[in-house]
Parts: sequence; C-alpha cells; structure tokens
Amino acid sequence: MKFWLKPALLFFPLVILSGLLCFTARAAENKAFAQWLAAFYPKAHEQGISRAIWETAFAGVVEPYSEVLAKANYQPEFTTEIWDYLDIRVNPLSVAKGEKMDRYYDQTLAEVEKKFGVEKSVLLAIWSMESDFGAIFDKPDRLFYVPRALATLAYGDPKRQKFARTQLVAALKILQAGDVQKEQLTGSWAGAMGHTQFIPTSYLAYGVDMDGNGRRDIWTSIPDALATAANLLHKNGWRTGNTWGYEVVLPASGEQFNEQTKTLAAWQKLGFKRPDGKDYGSADQKAVLKLLAGPRGPAFLMMKNFFVLKRYNNSDFYALAVGLLADRLAGAGGLVGSWPKPPGSLDIEDKIELQTKLQEKGFYAGEIDGNLGDGTKAAIRQFQIQAGLAEDGTPSHDLLQALRK
Repeated sequence: MKFWLKPALLFFPLVILSGLLCFTARAAENKAFAQWLAAFYPKAHEQGISRAIWETAFAGVVEPYSEVLAKANYQPEFTTEIWDYLDIRVNPLSVAKGEKMDRYYDQTLAEVEKKFGVEKSVLLAIWSMESDFGAIFDKPDRLFYVPRALATLAYGDPKRQKFARTQLVAALKILQAGDVQKEQLTGSWAGAMGHTQFIPTSYLAYGVDMDGNGRRDIWTSIPDALATAANLLHKNGWRTGNTWGYEVVLPASGEQFNEQTKTLAAWQKLGFKRPDGKDYGSADQKAVLKLLAGPRGPAFLMMKNFFVLKRYNNSDFYALAVGLLADRLAGAGGLVGSWPKPPGSLDIEDKIELQTKLQEKGFYAGEIDGNLGDGTKAAIRQFQIQAGLAEDGTPSHDLLQALRK
C-alpha cells in the first residue's frame, strides 16, 4: 500500500526549514557584527573615546541595520534628469514653506546673516533641501541611530568602510562632548544629522552654539542648525552680496566653451548675455560656463558662490537647486530658458495638481510634493482601472484631463 502526503503537509516542513536557515544566518551575522564592534573599540579608544561612552553608545545594539546595507547597495536603474530633480525641490510648495519660515524665524535669520555674511534666502534654501524645514523628524522610519548606522556601514559595506569608520569615531566624540543625548543622535542611513544634515566630521568642524546654551544642537535648535550651515559656507569662502551665478543666452556655437573659465567681461564679449539684458556684476570676476542639460537647455555662468555651495554637497544639481530656490525666496523670478523635457511632460504645477486630484478622489494618500514616485503611480493605475483607461501608471496631460472631469 502506498501512502501519499498532501502538498500542504509537504509545505510546512519547508517553511520551518527556511525559517531555521534564516534564523541561523541572522545569528551568525549578529555574532560577526558584535566581534567587529569589539575589535574596533581599541581603534576608537586611541582617538579619545572612553569605554563608558562606547558602552553607552552601543548598549542594546545587537545587530546591524539591514535597511542601511540595503540602501548602501541599491543602485538606481536610471539617472534622475535635472528637470525632475529641480521640480521636486524648487516649486511653489517649497517657496511657500520657505516664505513662512522666513516670517517665523526672521530675527534668527537676521542674526545669523549678520554674523556669518550668508544671505537668509540661501540658508532657507539649504534648510528646505536638507530636511524640508525639519519635516524629516516627523518621519521616524527615515531616521536611524547614527552610531549603529555608521557601524553597520563600517562593518558591512567595503565601499564606504573608511568613510564610515571616520564618521563613527566623530559621532562618538559628539556624544562624549555632551552636545546631544543618545536618544537624539539620529540621522540618515549614511550619518547625515539634524535640520541641516551634517555628517559628524563636518559637525565637529563647523558646529555653532548660536543660542548660547552651551551645546551645538542641530537637531532641536534652529539657531544652531542655521548658524552651523552658515559657518560652513563662510569658512569655505562665501562672498557676501554676490550671486551664485547667472542664467545666460547661449550664442551660436557657444556650447564649445562648456566648462571653460573666463572673466565676465570676456564672456560678454563672446556674446553671452543675460536673458533680461541686465549687466553682470564686477566684470573682472571669473565664471565657469555650465550646460547641465546640453546646448538645448538653459546655460549658466557659475560664480565662486556656486562652488562654495558644492562644499555642502558636491553636486552641480544640488548647488543649482539651492541657488534657484534662494533666488525665488529673495523675490527674484525663475528660469527664462526651458529644459529639453520629452514631449508631453508635465510641469511642476501639473504634477502637484495631478496628485491633488488623485487624493481628492481617494486614490492617493501620500504627500502632495510633485514627486511622482511609486505611490503616485500606483494611484494612477487604480484610477485608470476605475475610469476604463489603459492601465500603465504613466502621468500625462491626457490623464490629468481625465482627472479634471
């Protein structure tokens, strides 16, 4: 007589075996992580970290952050186009928030500007870019305990090992100095901290106690956070009263000069003029031509302050976004030139309206921010199903028209 086990009965042992294997692998990794921590302490001690601070910092830390390693190993499948990057960061919502913060922290901003010579509009733009004016603290799922996050990278990410070890020691020095309590020492997966997102070594180099309470607190003190950002720019050569750069009209064959450096007088002689016809500042100052989307996009002559902004984040996109948002917050207009977007692309106002309409109709519960990510695309697909449209999750003018109806 033959006996046959039902498929369901065969399935349960496999589930149990899989669970045991996962548990064993996790236990092995946790043991290896604990061994790494034990081996690293003497190196930290050599740089002044006491045993008491070490034990305080890692009390209760028994495993690495799996989320941190996942983020560190994630490789985007596409590069964000500059117009999409700017749409998310320089838009009517960020301008409105910045204007509100300008009114609320007017005195603080004025004091920081006076002390460090960095315009308040620039500080507001950085604050917006780095933490959405502190809104990041309302999203605990995006915050990590910094010593554990950096130890995770130092232990498990060969590409960032040297960086993470240096930052870990710096983070422990911050804790040892008493500037912040352990519970407050949170930041991004890579260790950027506070309202203005400083990595630990930069915090130690530029941190400022602006409110005078004896602590450099960029997590809960707005004066300290803004002053720390201003101090970084100031010490890296910020030129008070100067612009970050100029938008220019590209003359015929002007693209051949991309990334070249000349004086403003020389650029003007070559036919590089401002869209509004106004003169440049000091004609003897030097500027670099940048065509961030090729000859079909806006052209810029970047000044010294643009490159100082890159000391905060070494990205042309970042520095341009800060400059453009700062200009808007200072009352200036936006770009005159247009980006070479694909035909039918939505502008930022359309993107915000699309999210708003989806939310009003009950399909979208995320933030209205113009960032058409996975949540927005899933909502689009649900709407398309209900409306009898082709289900592709693609934002378009036709989709927006359907939502308006």
